[in-house]
Amino acid sequence: MQKLRIAIVGSSGYTGGELYRILLHHPKAAVTAVTSEKSAGKPISSIFPHLAGLTDLLCEPLDPDGIAKKADFIFLALPHVTAQEAAYRFHKLGKKVVDLSADYRIDDPLLYEKWYEHCHQYPDLLALAVYGLPEVHREKIRKSQLIANPGCYPTSAILGLAPLLKKRMIDHNTIIIDSKSGVSGAGRSPSLPYHYPEANEGLMAYKIGTHRHTPEIEQEISKLAGDQVILNFTPHLVPMNRGILSTIYATMKEQADTGALHELFQDFYRQEPFVRVRPLGQLPNVCNVRGSNFCDIGVCADARTGRVVVVTAIDNLVKGASGQAVQNMNLMAGFEETEGLKFAGLFP
Repeated sequence: MQKLRIAIVGSSGYTGGELYRILLHHPKAAVTAVTSEKSAGKPISSIFPHLAGLTDLLCEPLDPDGIAKKADFIFLALPHVTAQEAAYRFHKLGKKVVDLSADYRIDDPLLYEKWYEHCHQYPDLLALAVYGLPEVHREKIRKSQLIANPGCYPTSAILGLAPLLKKRMIDHNTIIIDSKSGVSGAGRSPSLPYHYPEANEGLMAYKIGTHRHTPEIEQEISKLAGDQVILNFTPHLVPMNRGILSTIYATMKEQADTGALHELFQDFYRQEPFVRVRPLGQLPNVCNVRGSNFCDIGVCADARTGRVVVVTAIDNLVKGASGQAVQNMNLMAGFEETEGLKFAGLFP
């Protein structure tokens, strides 16, 4: 069987490197082209030394017509705004695309413009894009030509809330999401807040009420709730390389104990290959999902306040980005959804 030929466009960032690492072991896909404007002509292993001896591919400039001759399937790991044009060009060339930027995640182009301070050049293509969270939109993903791969924070938040919203168990006007992310979530480009002496031994909240993942979370939560949802989302920077831990609070419509909530989550995610509901009384730890495509979830009822507390843990570079992108590719290509992703995390 001939392998699906893959191009990683914008391969020099963390998500591009993680895509390559995962796809190296995919039995039905092979990376045949990688692009990087800054590193054109250089081996991809010179950008990512951990790939040395595993590939001899050279980076090349982004030429959609040329890349389309070498690949059947395109992953876009480009910055926001830049990905708009590339997605349009590859879509016109008849290629299936998974875009890891935010350019096709927000349904409303005016809302996109408000939060990303740039108008959307291709609203017609935006209308065709499918939000790539398999646990919620699996059947639409299978039929799509363009997938907007979810953000890392939204993945951790939506998976934590979906069972409660589907069963109408919470007042969706009371949702508070408190998320803590490792430094790799900020990308590979140097920036002072992520410089080692600035981040090490620190813990800080940032972009309260203004983080660009907010409209993405609200959009998908509103769909699940069947009503417009406005919520509080506060991200934090934690001095670790990988991982997101989200603690989510909401007021319950009717009293329920922890056992009943745990059973609800178990039933909801029973058939999901990459969601693990922790045993009753146990809560997730990011160290148990590091390097994997799993989302671990724990849930508790706070009888005193009448609130439910959900805790989720993901690796922001895998289930929060590149692993989920491969999961989407598998669905779009008709492969087994878990193909190339059936690996445990790293421990310790």
